[in-house]
Amino acid sequence: MKLVFAGTPEAAVPSLRALLGSAHEVAAVVTRPDAASGRGRKVSVSPVAEVAAEAGVETLKPAKADDPEFLDRLRAIAPDCCPVVAYGALLRQEALDIPPRGWVNLHFSLLPAWRGAAPVQHAILHGDDVTGAATFEIERGLDSGPVYGMVTETIGPRDTSGDLLERLAHSGSELLLRTLNGIESGTLAARPQTAEGVSLAPKLTPADAETDFTAPAMRVDRAIRACTPAPGAWSTFRGTRIKLGPVTPVPDAPQLPPGRLDVGKGRVLAGTATHPVELGEVQPQGKRRMPALDWARGVRPTGDDRLGG
Repeated sequence: MKLVFAGTPEAAVPSLRALLGSAHEVAAVVTRPDAASGRGRKVSVSPVAEVAAEAGVETLKPAKADDPEFLDRLRAIAPDCCPVVAYGALLRQEALDIPPRGWVNLHFSLLPAWRGAAPVQHAILHGDDVTGAATFEIERGLDSGPVYGMVTETIGPRDTSGDLLERLAHSGSELLLRTLNGIESGTLAARPQTAEGVSLAPKLTPADAETDFTAPAMRVDRAIRACTPAPGAWSTFRGTRIKLGPVTPVPDAPQLPPGRLDVGKGRVLAGTATHPVELGEVQPQGKRRMPALDWARGVRPTGDDRLGG
């Protein structure tokens, strides 16, 4: 089939590479416009745009998915199908109507669970043991279209959202290719999602990533892993923000007041509503990431110091 692939971040790259190496023709790529990022606010292209440039594939970067020039170009290309992986923009009906075999989205959850922008983060945050990826036909509802196929993935006890997303990006790319092959051959049909088990996964903001040490240790652990690497877990220490890497619950340690620090010979513990957690890496404002013990030796916490308000 002639395809136009839509995607933006690194998680979409395995799928694009799989399609470029397949019997299908990737006629063009659609991605988000170049954006400024980092401390220097340097303008950079998306990971998907970089791969498309390497492959010599036309790249479309509409400011909005209903841009008339973009829609005219899409009609001129005349794709049979448009696979989508984390494109990051809402597709209007006028765009959805162009490919005769529709827009097929790879979503990183077992639909209808965790519809929305942050399915991997919410799966970890809520303590799911298993998640996965699904391919479905895009319709006007939020990730509500009929499903072509799924793959499952076990969530490990130390998985961050970055760890889990990397695995799903690769297993999902294989699922997407199998789905497109099945659509082309006519051997695969989408089935409506069930009405039961629907849950929503809205984007996590920096405000959501503030660590609440008054919560139980298990909740603190999950929240930090869910926000790693993005939007990045954080707390405050002596009135300034400090970034936090994943922590480890320590059930056999004596209980500490929420946020209270205990610096030992080989570790730094922080109190929660239940048992303490051992801090991993921390990053004070304007400084590099470092082991928590190195940081604690420098700031020398007192009995009055706590993480958080």
